[in-house]
Amino acid sequence: MGKGWCLFFLFWPVAAVVSCAMAPFVGWSFPYDNAQAASNLGIRIDDLFYIILIVTAIVFVGTQAVLVYALWRGANNREERATNVHGNHKLELIWSIIPGAILLFLAIYQMNIWADFRIKKYYPEAAVKDPLAEVTARQFEWRFRYPAIGKKLQQKPQPDDLYSVNELHVPFGKPVMIQLRSDDVQHSFFLPALRIKQDALPGLQIPVWFEANKPGTYDLVCAELCGWGHYKMKAHVIVQSEDEYQAYLKNLTQKQFYDGLGKIAAKETGTESEAVE
Repeated sequence: MGKGWCLFFLFWPVAAVVSCAMAPFVGWSFPYDNAQAASNLGIRIDDLFYIILIVTAIVFVGTQAVLVYALWRGANNREERATNVHGNHKLELIWSIIPGAILLFLAIYQMNIWADFRIKKYYPEAAVKDPLAEVTARQFEWRFRYPAIGKKLQQKPQPDDLYSVNELHVPFGKPVMIQLRSDDVQHSFFLPALRIKQDALPGLQIPVWFEANKPGTYDLVCAELCGWGHYKMKAHVIVQSEDEYQAYLKNLTQKQFYDGLGKIAAKETGTESEAVE
């Protein structure tokens, strides 16, 4: 094998190292706010990602270096012949135990992170007791159902529930939980900035919690190919102060129950109230 192949295989680990070194300076990183996750849980997930990236980078560069050395040595010494080896138990133990130990470390290290995100008994108690909204994925939009102001979200829709499409409002400064479901096919609730991702499955209602560490507007997209309009299934999650959130609910109530005569009909009690300008 010629030296050209040696240089070819040498190029890739060098390119990988150079790309990693350049990444912070050219914006090759996680999205949103200079790669900083917009949730504390997201920051922990990023840390796990970086650990895995470092381990795989070391293994990749190391194996490529050994490969280049072997090719270069063979290209420079055409007279040397390879030795026929039937096996080396010590070497086989080494390359089995070390990867196994690395995988065991990663498995143990990530347990607390994924338990906090995936296991309901570790969810914040306040969020579990008072879910914010029901989120329904359907081809090709997101629908949100809030309870009426001062009430708690019920399993079944209520006459005075509030609805919106493709815009979820969330109060800042506390963890919130949603009930996720699908109306048709499999979808995936994905908040890239918060590192939150959960599949929505027909027939199931899945609790998902998150807490943004800064106010703002964040993209909500579907991360599961769900049909021809999958590309346009995009919404926004607006994280705002408690006062702004309550004002939004009041405005949504007025719009939803406005009867066209300057009054808001109270469906549950049958009474009416004057609409606030």
